[in-house]
Amino acid sequence: MGGPCCCVVPAYDRFRGYVNPKSIRQGCCCCVACGPAHDCHADYYNNYLVKEEEHAALKEELKAFISKMNNGPILIRLAWHDSGTFDQRIPEKFAQGGAIGTIIFDGEMSFGANAGLAKAKRYLEQFKAKHDIGWADLIQMASALAVEVMGGPVIDMQYGRKDGDASHCAGTASREGFKTHAGLPDAMPPFGCGAPTPAEHLRNVFTKKMGFNDEEIVALSGAHTIGRTFQTRSGTCKFAEGPGQGTEFTNKDNMGMQGGMSWTKEWLTFDNSYFKDWKEKHAALQWLPTDECLFTDPGFKVHAERFGADQSAFFASYARAHKKLSELGAVW
Repeated sequence: MGGPCCCVVPAYDRFRGYVNPKSIRQGCCCCVACGPAHDCHADYYNNYLVKEEEHAALKEELKAFISKMNNGPILIRLAWHDSGTFDQRIPEKFAQGGAIGTIIFDGEMSFGANAGLAKAKRYLEQFKAKHDIGWADLIQMASALAVEVMGGPVIDMQYGRKDGDASHCAGTASREGFKTHAGLPDAMPPFGCGAPTPAEHLRNVFTKKMGFNDEEIVALSGAHTIGRTFQTRSGTCKFAEGPGQGTEFTNKDNMGMQGGMSWTKEWLTFDNSYFKDWKEKHAALQWLPTDECLFTDPGFKVHAERFGADQSAFFASYARAHKKLSELGAVW
């Protein structure tokens, strides 16, 4: 549908542009250039209206599933680690990594940094089988909806990503300056990028490799308001999965799988507690060097303190940064 706009009903095009701006990418609704056998109205209906109706149904199913299973944190982590291979220094699409769905393949799922994420993939397989959606989109959709379900901001997501294949997996040592797992962030020193400080490590990962500024780094770090660490995954705490394995905050009934160590007391609620609970220095709460530096490094501290004082400011900044992360490297 790439010819010049010879549409016989331009008013309709203006209308669909108002209702769904993305559809304008497909050209005019009925044009001579496409030929008499090409029904542009049908294209619009099938490519946009039907797809959006299916996405709406899928979103409701995902929301209900996340609410029932209390599995939002691991779905967010899955999406972050799919996007997190992105390297802005590599010009070629797919080769640069990012939100292309390749985390589903062993070439990336086997990274030490991705320990435990095969479970998140299994959670999504039933939705992938039922709905007409690619892995890259499904992974990012589930992540954004998880934030919303847990009380966080509604994120203005875009869909239509093309999936990469197994040949596009980022090699563990494929990112310049990083020894392992394609430059995903390390929780503890020694850092794979060789940085002497946690702040420098975060900037090597998020700024040099991925293109985020200090405010965005702090906002994204604020997602630690939900979720836990496990001895069997990141190895940064002594608690594994299962009853009796967690803290007073992670070993309660009606919370899904028990165990692990959280950064906040209400780790299934997306709010700005991450920027406040740390002040108590509670022995049952996780706090890593890459968390501490947000409140000691001058470039990070100003944002961390602002987010702790103003949840709406945190939500606004987080929503923008999350959307940006979800589109890194995406091929539309």
